[in-house]
Amino acid sequence: MALNRLDLNLLHVFDTIYREGSLTRAARALHLTQPAVSHSLSRLRDHFDDRLFTRQGNQMVPTPLARRFLESMRPGLTQIQSAVNQFHAFDPANQRKTYSLGLRDILESTFLPQLMRRLDPYPNLEIFSQRIARREMETQLAAGKLDFAVDVLLPVSDQTAHELLRRDRLVVLARTGHPLADGGLSMEDYLTARHVLVSSRTEGPGIEDFELSRLGVQRSIRLRCQHYYAACRVVEKTDLLLTMPEAYARIIAQRANIVIMDPPANLPSIDVHLYWHKAYEREPALIWFREQLREIS
Repeated sequence: MALNRLDLNLLHVFDTIYREGSLTRAARALHLTQPAVSHSLSRLRDHFDDRLFTRQGNQMVPTPLARRFLESMRPGLTQIQSAVNQFHAFDPANQRKTYSLGLRDILESTFLPQLMRRLDPYPNLEIFSQRIARREMETQLAAGKLDFAVDVLLPVSDQTAHELLRRDRLVVLARTGHPLADGGLSMEDYLTARHVLVSSRTEGPGIEDFELSRLGVQRSIRLRCQHYYAACRVVEKTDLLLTMPEAYARIIAQRANIVIMDPPANLPSIDVHLYWHKAYEREPALIWFREQLREIS
């Protein structure tokens, strides 16, 4: 495996296939034909005497050797790319780029419409939004499979940078004509009503319940479900109340027979953070995109 026998351009191809998980997407990202990418992968396989990637459905899954090689190779390749890129400004109007974003469903609804409207003048830019398990977020950022992630405040290592994008306050939703929808919502009314709790977890309280517990009170949960959209549909048809982030509530309220009310207590806000890996933070294309995300926050 002598270095002088390996075309270093192949390392960029290897890195892109690993990041994109697809020969088709890798070819698009590299501005090459798919046969050219396949040929490069064949040369790499011969050099390492390993398949490097195996096809599982629509995904190219790295072999154990490929994973080990990437971990060793990535820092050096990133350093070379950064050294070269610092001399070239990113021009979004004329350069092609695919950005990978880690977004949960509610953040897709609030971020993507504004983001795509902002990127409308740049038809060469593509956005790939995906839901990533929080325990995998840092690994995906470090591997370059994600450029950025947007989520609530999470514990991360020193290698992952993050900053506050916005604070989203909690509001209470009820159906139009609900007996409690006229006038202010008192704490007594809030506790007398029954509620929908939205959570991806199978048990445990919501963020609003921690504050209620601190105040020495507890609400009654009638339904626990996974998605705010489904919860809003339930609220629209019943007398249940739903406490949720305001940004998404405003979107739902445009097309549903629901009213938005202030909560009866000063509930904690949802802090939304932007995450990226420090190894790539000086990449001109990522610096530019980070600014776009800040502007729509």
